[in-house]
Amino acid sequence: MLESLKDKTGAAKLQHPLVIAIIVIVTIVLGVVIGKGGMKVAISLILLVPLLIYLNRLFVHPILGIYSIMFAAFTAIGLTRYIRGVPLGLSIDALMVLTIIAVFFRNFFDKIDFSLLHRDIVYLMIIWFAYSVLEFFNPQALSRTAWFYAMRGVSLYPLLIIPLALLIFTRLRHLYGFLIFWAVFSLLATLKGLQQKYIGLDYAEQYWLNTVGYITHVINGKLRIFSFFSDAGQFGAAQGAAGIVFAGIAAALKGWKNKFFFWFVSIMSFWGMMLSGTRGAMIVPALGGITFVILSKRTRVMIIGGFTILLVYLFFAHTYIGNSSYTIARMRTAFHPEKDASYQVRLKNRQILKTYLANKPFGGGIGAAGNWGKRFSPQGFLANVATDSWYVQIWAEQGRVGLILHLFILMYIVFKSFYLIMARVKVKELSNILGALLGGYVGIIGAAYGNGVLGQMPTGILLYISWVFLFSAQQLEREYNARLLQGVSPWSFAVKD
Repeated sequence: MLESLKDKTGAAKLQHPLVIAIIVIVTIVLGVVIGKGGMKVAISLILLVPLLIYLNRLFVHPILGIYSIMFAAFTAIGLTRYIRGVPLGLSIDALMVLTIIAVFFRNFFDKIDFSLLHRDIVYLMIIWFAYSVLEFFNPQALSRTAWFYAMRGVSLYPLLIIPLALLIFTRLRHLYGFLIFWAVFSLLATLKGLQQKYIGLDYAEQYWLNTVGYITHVINGKLRIFSFFSDAGQFGAAQGAAGIVFAGIAAALKGWKNKFFFWFVSIMSFWGMMLSGTRGAMIVPALGGITFVILSKRTRVMIIGGFTILLVYLFFAHTYIGNSSYTIARMRTAFHPEKDASYQVRLKNRQILKTYLANKPFGGGIGAAGNWGKRFSPQGFLANVATDSWYVQIWAEQGRVGLILHLFILMYIVFKSFYLIMARVKVKELSNILGALLGGYVGIIGAAYGNGVLGQMPTGILLYISWVFLFSAQQLEREYNARLLQGVSPWSFAVKD
């Protein structure tokens, strides 16, 4: 019977007695299950169909997992305003695990090329994660549960996403797809921000503002826009990075369609940065722009870029033009921190932490400070001292030993990427694209001094994947040159090699 079924094709299989019997049995079983379980079971079974289709596509094309992780990084925290009480942030963890499994199943009969993982960036992430694991045993730590939640964004996510991206994002078309995905969501983020400013908050956003975000997001009666991000600080820094990255991409890529699209996204991203009212985000385009200008290796770009950066600095630091606009006036205070009361409070908090941590070289334990500290160990000293800065939080939780190790890793990535772009990559278009990615990363490093943005979502995921492309610079250049010899566009999605 099975052999006769195998010989049939198309709709003829549905007429086979075995298939008809299976359909009847499944129908009866589903009827009984839905009859006993009610509407909830029926809805769950309906939702199971697209889930199964998604899993099928994921296990056939694991690249879908990377894009799903990025999607979750952009949307999960924002969705918690609408779906309260559900830890949607854990969806990122689940998607990473699923994608890892999918990679192994996809290559079940083929050997996975683990040589792609023999990179210094992977070894650095292993070292950083190992240090985080040792922090679990820190005698100063008050909550092991807090360690689990906080450790994920600090060291687990880069450890998982970087090897995954090295195995999956191996072609130029993957770099282009990554940039398009990032650009689309940056554009959506600004549009959402514009809706919040000019139309108003929806019911869920208003509830969040009334219960959680009012103190930090309403200043002098003015709303700091947060879009679908966790807060305005993360929104501003992320949009600042997107603005400088896509400005560089627009300058680098050929073709008017690419240039128009990425320039448009860049301008909209900078608009979003301004809407956020995040003063610390100003450092992102400043440092990022300087980095890109240097890496461009073109005198004309250096002159124009340097002059533009100088004009922006003079406008904000040495004029009062536009002070009637709240947004411009608030951004201008970033250039005069000595006049900013909140900045003085931060300096006092750092002095308090310096005294507390003097005899604690390994800090107070991961998850002891910030929101996780307030949630799991509110009685702890670190939970009651604002850290604000990403680096101050690393210092507070992991001590000066952890901070030194962390800064070494971050600077190693900067200098190694700088070397690859300046000395190894000869193709100008590709080197400029990679220079734009590095510029965005350097800008975030600067912004992390004033806000805890570096390891938060979606910025963290975007940076980790950017590192993969930066460290794959020579591999990408070889493909670029090979494509040109074949007479094929380097960025073509149609070529499957």
